[in-house]
Amino acid sequence: MKKGFTKALAVLATASMSVGMLAGCGNTSTSSEAAKVETEDISFPLAEKVTITGMISYPVGTEEEPNNRTIFKRLEEETNVHVDWTAISSDQWGDKITLNMANANTLTDFVFNAGFSNSDLLRYADQGVIIPVESYIDEYMPNLKAVFDKYPEYRTMCEDADGHIWALPWIEQLGSNKTAIQTVGNNFTYINKKWLDFLGLEIPTTVDEFEQVLLAFKEHASELQAEFGIDGDIIPMSCIMNDNDPSLLINGFGEGYGDNDIGQHIAVTDDKKVIFTATQEGFKKGMQWLHKLYDEGLIDPECFTQDWSTYVAKGKSHRYGVCFTWDVANIDNIVDYVPLPALKADVKNVTPMNASFTSGFDRGRCVLTSKCDNPAFVCAWLDLMYDPFQSPQNNWGTYGEDDEFDIFELSTNANGDKMLKHAALGDASPVEVREAECVGGPLAILDEYYGVYVTCPDDAQYRLDWIKEYYTDDMNCKYVYPNVFMSQEDTEKLTQIQTDLISYVNSQRSNFVMNGLTDADWDEYVKQVNAYGLDEYLSIYQKYFDAFYAD
Repeated sequence: MKKGFTKALAVLATASMSVGMLAGCGNTSTSSEAAKVETEDISFPLAEKVTITGMISYPVGTEEEPNNRTIFKRLEEETNVHVDWTAISSDQWGDKITLNMANANTLTDFVFNAGFSNSDLLRYADQGVIIPVESYIDEYMPNLKAVFDKYPEYRTMCEDADGHIWALPWIEQLGSNKTAIQTVGNNFTYINKKWLDFLGLEIPTTVDEFEQVLLAFKEHASELQAEFGIDGDIIPMSCIMNDNDPSLLINGFGEGYGDNDIGQHIAVTDDKKVIFTATQEGFKKGMQWLHKLYDEGLIDPECFTQDWSTYVAKGKSHRYGVCFTWDVANIDNIVDYVPLPALKADVKNVTPMNASFTSGFDRGRCVLTSKCDNPAFVCAWLDLMYDPFQSPQNNWGTYGEDDEFDIFELSTNANGDKMLKHAALGDASPVEVREAECVGGPLAILDEYYGVYVTCPDDAQYRLDWIKEYYTDDMNCKYVYPNVFMSQEDTEKLTQIQTDLISYVNSQRSNFVMNGLTDADWDEYVKQVNAYGLDEYLSIYQKYFDAFYAD
């Protein structure tokens, strides 16, 4: 990593020369003026307006010009700093950001919504494309430093093996440990209570009872359509396989590990052993059970191919008996649905999502590039994103918008100080309103901010309440895999293995649900998984888990 650090310094030394060269290469974007700001005593608002440059993503279908968003308008007024943005829609971000980071002509001072993986960070660091920021945090970022001082685990999670911090994080605390909002992911299971009541059914508690409920939805479809004015076929259960999917339902099979982490397919036993969930006996039995449901016509046949918009459209037509998502309000509504508790098969258990015990964390949210002439000043501006009053707005939205929606009302707390109060959204989808207003980027929202700087979002609060009521007591494990920053060598090795391994496993998950799973199929599947390098895959994870919990 020191090699990358040296490269970064070398690139920084020639940054001003590079900017001059870019002008002669047909670059029409506004050049950064950060270099002209004295860093001895940075104070906002600046006496004269200064322009810096940044890259940012925006959700599809929302405002394309970041400076038209109220949040950035206010920040410019309050700081006298103008940002010349290179804005990329979220559906094109993955491809375009890779190209932009590889081209000196398209680099900006910083990348606001980078969302870079460990592998990305280490690769760009080694190439000298991004620069380390730990010294700037300590000297020019008092808001972020205060967070690190109070919660040193976040600083540790940001540091590589050499102690360098290559990116500014996103931190969102909503609960902790087994009550944290991230312990159950996009596979949060919701069941249509209105249908249950109409058919005189109870909420199922076992996999067998669950199957009978789905059968009842199917067999009484015409009655449900007539009673509730549903236009379209009744769908007993729908999902997006390998995303918003029924992995939570199979936690009760075998020893109860399930397969909730579909990005890595790992879990940790109580004796601190990292295992691959997708080769456990419970996974096999769970897939066989899901195929039985599919074979009985109880699972939406489009679940393997439908995208989010199709999934939501059918949900908004009130056609689902059971669905899976972060928040059911994004699919249908929260009045008709209730969470489905863990189902008992061989056991009753919920495996929390890995890294969830430290709440929401994104290590690679924002980076400074080697093109940045004045990292101290840019970091000082970015530190404003960590202000306790600013972070909630960047994360969720703001107040005083010109349209009919506002995430917040400007209110006061018990001490009479200004506080952001979540506004009622009516029938509007929280996700859609937030995407229209928020800007994302680096930020920190701590549990102690609620009731002081901002109210807890209603949809987060009821989700937190539901996790505690329906799932926490069945989280029987001692450990989840922590959020660790691996070395470049190990990250590259994992990436090499994961590219084929995870793709194969997820394709087979769909195949097993659709076509079934015999013992011969299973043996061939396990053989192939092992051939992709499973032993080395697990040994790398085990090494970092052991180091994390070393005395």
